[in-house]
Amino acid sequence: MISFDLTIARETTRLQLAQMTICVNIMPNLNGPLVVALLYDGLATFEFGIVVEVFGLSRPELGDDWYRFASEAIEPGPLRAHGDFQIVTTGDVGLIEQADLIVVPGWKGLSIEVPSTLIERLRSAHTRGARIASICSGAFVLAATGLLDGKTATTHWRYAEALSQKFPAVTVDAASLYRGEDRVFTSAGSAAGIDLLIELVRQDFGPDHANSVARRMVMPAHRNGGQAQFVQRPVPKRTALPIAPLLDRVRDELHRPWTIHQLASEAKMSKRTFERRFADATGASPGEWLAAERVEAAKYLLTTTDLPMEHISDAVGLGSAHALRHHFRKQMKLTPTEYRQRFAV
Repeated sequence: MISFDLTIARETTRLQLAQMTICVNIMPNLNGPLVVALLYDGLATFEFGIVVEVFGLSRPELGDDWYRFASEAIEPGPLRAHGDFQIVTTGDVGLIEQADLIVVPGWKGLSIEVPSTLIERLRSAHTRGARIASICSGAFVLAATGLLDGKTATTHWRYAEALSQKFPAVTVDAASLYRGEDRVFTSAGSAAGIDLLIELVRQDFGPDHANSVARRMVMPAHRNGGQAQFVQRPVPKRTALPIAPLLDRVRDELHRPWTIHQLASEAKMSKRTFERRFADATGASPGEWLAAERVEAAKYLLTTTDLPMEHISDAVGLGSAHALRHHFRKQMKLTPTEYRQRFAV
């Protein structure tokens, strides 16, 4: 009998934990901008959670003008969420029409169409002056509204190509942590959403409030660099063109001061023919390809050795620590030292 009672208790607890009620009541006693996060079936819980963390917590130390926060379901519930639980909303509607800032915390799938009613509501909100922001795959929702047409947006680097193909009128920046233009904001992977939200706090309330939120979240108020630091550069397929053996040789001898004339001579081609064949094989010019290979080799040495910068720059053929910093920052959006600090094993 005791065993039966314990089984019932455990099952009751499991069901209670599997169902979470999202309250959409606007925070009382505050006068600041109204932030509304969207809820949908298949909700990305981390992305939603960071919106709550930034805008939905009580922060009496920041005064009565702090944000009011609410959320609104864009479809009938109960809604499923990542993590195997359900969301039961209180049923309030019409908050999008009142919001000063609307946040789309991810989306349910890259190939899943955005409801036409939501598209129209977001367009209307933007027309009346509201700001709209997305986190990660939420950029697909904003792109579907047409509000990103002719603008530059970002999303997670894994989704950048898909976003560009599906919405060719949008210029996709796969390197930045976040982008913003004409009151429309997009951010990269999940954690980059925090960077964007803190930036929005900075725009609304200044650096002191943004720093306060960042400290409470144990986050830097601003991160250097972009997505490029997290993307592992794939090894290109070995081409059957005559220059393939030369590319392998250059990779093995990056320390040498290769020139285009020397490369063309090694390939037994004229400079013009070599450059055309090279672009066909790699999709880049010889100079661009060589710089990328040298930075890739430098990344490996930075994270697996404690060699000084001068030694690394010599080993990869860049010649000086200054040249290493220049090319590294151009491609990775941060310095070699910053990269080593973050990714050294």
